Amino acid sequence: MTIFNWINFPPLGDSRGSLVALEGNKTIPFDIQRVYYIFDTESGVARGFHAHKQLQQVAVCVTGKCRMILDDGNAREEAWLDSPTKGVFIKDMVWREMYDFSDDCVLLVLASEHYDKVDYIRDYQEFLKESKK
Repeated sequence: MTIFNWINFPPLGDSRGSLVALEGNKTIPFDIQRVYYIFDTESGVARGFHAHKQLQQVAVCVTGKCRMILDDGNAREEAWLDSPTKGVFIKDMVWREMYDFSDDCVLLVLASEHYDKVDYIRDYQEFLKESKK
């Protein structure tokens, strides 16, 4: 069993170029409540190091690439995000860490809920305890 699922986004376009449409409850498996992106990450810097109690996300590198570690408390998996036509669907209660950002990486994240600091689990040991419930 895998911790995460890949979502392939069909590219649209013609001789002028390409386009990817991301739509809530269509290409994205939830209603999109928040969108943010990470960019200009310094070399050697890792990000994330948290899980969400209820939030679901889809992450896609619109340019560049980065690695993501996903952990459900039982298994850890690694994914390379390196295509604007492929995203990773991250369910709730999955620990995530992002690293190896390329200089040109722009990591777009679509979230099922608005920001809520209470939804975060930022301590890995606490996450492990919660994931066993």
